[in-house]
Amino acid sequence: MKGLIRLEEWVQFAFGICLFSLLPYAWWWFLVLILLPDIGMLGYLAGTKVGAWAYNLFHHKGLALLVLVMGYIAKQDAMALVGIILFAHSSMDRALGYGLKYEDDFKNTHLGHL
Repeated sequence: MKGLIRLEEWVQFAFGICLFSLLPYAWWWFLVLILLPDIGMLGYLAGTKVGAWAYNLFHHKGLALLVLVMGYIAKQDAMALVGIILFAHSSMDRALGYGLKYEDDFKNTHLGHL
């Protein structure tokens, strides 16, 4: 089952790349920005509870899709880009086994213990 879930996440990551290709940005922007959502890990400097909250905010696919759709409706390519990067990054992380974090420990995720 884990393999099937990871495959699904890789497909969603590929979908994020396809969405990015529809925007008027050079490809190097994707490579530069794809790891930026990990800035949410800085929340762990304030403790595990704040860290988990911050990390999960930057890795929530629902939020990513909301930002993406808002950018599309408003015809704001930069906002759509933010949504796509958040979505693709979250999919990539989950494909690699990094899930949303519980408040007790960074390694305790919704996908299991790292």
